[in-house]
Amino acid sequence: MSGWRLNGLLAAALIVSMLASLTAGKIWVPPHSLWSDDLGALIILELRIPRTLLGALIGAALGMAGATMQGYLRNPLADPGIFGVSSSAALGAVCSLYFGFATSAWLLPAFALTGAGLGMGLLALLSGRSGSLILFTLAGVILSSITGSLTSLMISLAPTPFATAEIVTWLMGALTDRSWNDVWMAAPIVAVGMLFLAFTGRSLDALTLGEDAARSMGVNVRHLQWLVVLGVGLTVGASVAAAGIIGFVGLVVPHLMRPFAGHKPSALLIPSALAGALLLVAADSFVRILPSVSELRLGIAMSLLGAPFFMGLLFKMHRELA
Repeated sequence: MSGWRLNGLLAAALIVSMLASLTAGKIWVPPHSLWSDDLGALIILELRIPRTLLGALIGAALGMAGATMQGYLRNPLADPGIFGVSSSAALGAVCSLYFGFATSAWLLPAFALTGAGLGMGLLALLSGRSGSLILFTLAGVILSSITGSLTSLMISLAPTPFATAEIVTWLMGALTDRSWNDVWMAAPIVAVGMLFLAFTGRSLDALTLGEDAARSMGVNVRHLQWLVVLGVGLTVGASVAAAGIIGFVGLVVPHLMRPFAGHKPSALLIPSALAGALLLVAADSFVRILPSVSELRLGIAMSLLGAPFFMGLLFKMHRELA
């Protein structure tokens, strides 16, 4: 399927999904309520539209970050979380909750983005100046392990049960009660991050031939590494800051798109962004309409969807290697 046609179909499906998301929930609101003065218009304008836009932004960010990661590491099991940026952002947010600094709507995202920025800096420091993929992967694993351990430590040492519950609930990831402030905070950061990722396309195509071959074709591997670090750091950091940890989007979406977009990393970036937005908007609509007392956290729903997919992918790879 041609790239333009695939992107057009995904964009059309995303628009339909976003329109449907405005009506779905515990309270079903007909679209024409938007032009009325009743409670339905308030629900759509102040709750449903920012939540839907934020879901699309985060889904697009995680989808493109996952496609970039898999192309850069040449590993179909790569996920944005492997860099440790998401866990660094989560640690920053947990610090704000632990010390009681999250009283302002902007403080928790600010702490999360600071954590992501420090994680990116430490990642660049650990990986050195060579641009080696092996060093980069090991640095990401080390960073993820350190920040994950510190997050667990802060949960265990939380001063009150309320603080513990607040931290754990936030880490589950959700778009519940998100407002226009969250959209304005995340949108510019995600846009800049995705712009960095978009510039990696041609270099990622060359990298499929091997690191040495890419260098011989004029690819500056160190420059590419910085583009990937900055792009993934900004997109994932903003996503975690706005909604907590929502996993598996960056792993699942590129695999779903690869049979249609082809195996060139550059051809997979835009379809993965559109499909990631579509997946997260649809999943968020689904968790809202479930007949449960409290709303299922979106991060849990994505884990329930992504874990079986991941296991199936592992079995498929095992059969191919056997």
